[in-house]
Amino acid sequence: MEKRSLFIVSGEESGDLHGASLMKALRKMAPSLEFSGMGGHRMREAGLKGLDSKEVSVVGLVEVVEKLPQILRSFKALKALLLSKKFEAVVLIDFPDFNLRFAKVAKAAGVPVIYYISPQVWAWRKGRIKKIASLVKKMLVVFPFEAGLYKDAGVDVEYVGHPLADTAECSLTKEAARAALGVERGATCVALLPGSRGGEVKRILPTLLKAGGLIEKGFKDKPVFLLPAAGGIDDVLLNGFLKDSPVEVRVIRGQMYSALRASDAAVVASGTATLETALIGTPMVIVYKMSPLSYGVAKALVRLDHAGLPNIIAGRQVVPELLQGNASPENVAREVLQILTVDKTRGEILKAYKGIRLSLGNRGAAEKAAKAVLRVMEA
Repeated sequence: MEKRSLFIVSGEESGDLHGASLMKALRKMAPSLEFSGMGGHRMREAGLKGLDSKEVSVVGLVEVVEKLPQILRSFKALKALLLSKKFEAVVLIDFPDFNLRFAKVAKAAGVPVIYYISPQVWAWRKGRIKKIASLVKKMLVVFPFEAGLYKDAGVDVEYVGHPLADTAECSLTKEAARAALGVERGATCVALLPGSRGGEVKRILPTLLKAGGLIEKGFKDKPVFLLPAAGGIDDVLLNGFLKDSPVEVRVIRGQMYSALRASDAAVVASGTATLETALIGTPMVIVYKMSPLSYGVAKALVRLDHAGLPNIIAGRQVVPELLQGNASPENVAREVLQILTVDKTRGEILKAYKGIRLSLGNRGAAEKAAKAVLRVMEA
């Protein structure tokens, strides 16, 4: 059987998750397909050969500048990999500042470009749609309202639904999840998710640990704190903060959804993990911190009333958001205690989560995306 080759690029934890699901769906439909490019541990486990996206995963203007040498090296190596053999198509997953530049390389090489998980043009820099239209052969979007934006710009677009509608689920009951993770029956349990990038952990985890100390004071029995660590975050980084933590924290690897199911509340860094948390059904507080300069630039450019995906999808604030200076230990602790102790607050959040799940469309996003990719490859 003749081998077929697809180039695929993701640059962050969420893209790695969606990329791996797409690769598995493609492999079922085209068993001879080989994958090259860049991704994280999930995509490499699914058969990707190439670069580790850990080297380029970063958010914020200042943060990008600090990591620019690694990003440029990865871009150069990725370009060389693309030009080393013939590929039937390139699939770019989110990560727009890097991927839209790489789309130019692919188009110049005559390789069709498919974009999966659209850049958030509806939130900021809407003018990028024209650039995307000139580079991308097929756009695969995960929110229904995105399709109209691209169609009006002349982009060949297809709405496939959100992949998290399939992947963000836990078959365990709350009691079973607790038993599996060793959480005592009846204990108050809080999940701490400080982000999937090293820089995020450095900026956010100290605040969460201090907040944990304040939360602990509100209970007679010590709450259990779980930290479902992202695959790209190593123990050395975490231990540097945890050794001086005012509360005991259990680091959980490879069982994020079980940890969320076991928890009564969660504190989650803004990003895809907030949507995963909503789909699992754990009431949360969304937090985020970046450099003051990066935050100032983002605030000037972004045209949204909310930062967290659950609130953006709902069109209103359904879970609290604490950003920059507002993300203080005192504020985080106050909002978490509100969730833990006020039934009405928990009930309203859980009711809103049901609407969010309905908004994500039917299941099967990865399969629909895989079929679209193969259509482009076979055209």
